Amino acid sequence: MDLYSETMQILKKYNISANKKLGQNFLIDENIVDGIIEKAEVGKQDLVIEIGPGLGTLTKKLLENAGKVICVELDERMINILNTRFSNENLHIINDDILKVNLNKLIKEEKTEKITNVKVVANLPYYITTPIIMKLLEEKLDIMSITVMVQKEVAIRLTSNEGSSDNGAITYAINYYTNSKIVLNVPKESFIPSPEVESSVIKLDVLKGPKVSVKSEEMLFKIIKLAFMQKRKTLLNSLTNGKILNSKQEIENMLIDLDIDTKIRPEKLSLEEFANIADYVYNRESLKNA
Repeated sequence: MDLYSETMQILKKYNISANKKLGQNFLIDENIVDGIIEKAEVGKQDLVIEIGPGLGTLTKKLLENAGKVICVELDERMINILNTRFSNENLHIINDDILKVNLNKLIKEEKTEKITNVKVVANLPYYITTPIIMKLLEEKLDIMSITVMVQKEVAIRLTSNEGSSDNGAITYAINYYTNSKIVLNVPKESFIPSPEVESSVIKLDVLKGPKVSVKSEEMLFKIIKLAFMQKRKTLLNSLTNGKILNSKQEIENMLIDLDIDTKIRPEKLSLEEFANIADYVYNRESLKNA
């Protein structure tokens, strides 16, 4: 039975439809499912965390390839389907909001001598893509890679290069923690119901340590967030509005000291330049509080 027919059969059997509020679109393209498994390089040594498994389309393939699979699903209707479809000792199903799950504790409990690598593989709910990815990165979990399907426009922003007009605050966070790339593009027709947007699969290879050295991560991401709150403004004006130093003149002097163009826009900076600004402001605050 092809994936479309199988999906329709499951929906009919359980008399359910996609929940728009939860961003549900069911994947019906076998080639895309296989492509995700291939790009994620799933093997028997892997503990895979799948977020929002839905009907279990990707779950089925993950169980064939991974050492163990943990599914975190918010929709109780899907929990019933997953429990009915799969009776596998290598599957752990959790009915909860991924943003509330203690993943660090979960990973420590599930890793074994034979299952040593942890990977996240998922078709993410698009409405909470950024919070999920940032949770995975900011909690500094013991994970090797994150291979997830997201809205194509978001994928471009997440994986864009320094200096690109596609950059946003999230771009620098991703670059700080990972090496990122788009590995698959997914047409609307690969889902039922078809979403209004195109999709892409991105792979984030998580670094063992951050890409740049900085005295305060909190200060770094505060600076980046302020810079992009008014993206059309110059960096100088954005940081002035954010009041990171006492005056616009002080901020201008800082940029000159750091050899950064005072008329530059935030998306043109490198991650290292943002780190230099963060260290400068951190040092000034440390002196003031000494």
